[in-house]
Amino acid sequence: MIPVRQCSRTACARASVATLTYVYSDSTAVLGPLAVNAEPHSYDLCGLHSERTTAPRGWEIVRLTPAFVDLGPTPDDISALADAVREAGRPKHLAEPEPVQNGEIGRRGHLRVLRGEG
Repeated sequence: MIPVRQCSRTACARASVATLTYVYSDSTAVLGPLAVNAEPHSYDLCGLHSERTTAPRGWEIVRLTPAFVDLGPTPDDISALADAVREAGRPKHLAEPEPVQNGEIGRRGHLRVLRGEG
């Protein structure tokens, strides 16, 4: 399951829908769709905070998308979650046995019985 990234604003527990990045050389703040990966020098914002965000005095803010909407889980996310639940709920005796390694005679839990040398 993919964890949901939370809004970077203090005390906000909402899910992020946009990413704010500062371009210091141009005195510009860029607010765009949620980045694929969390970056240390960018800020993930929820819909409410992305709408209310303003640029510092003397800076320009560029909004790449006019409105950010949290779409919720996609069908792929739900399928992946269902597959993970099925896998976790599968009885251990029906799961494929682990391959026996060279010199291993048997197993009991996390312990292995090894063939002696000689």
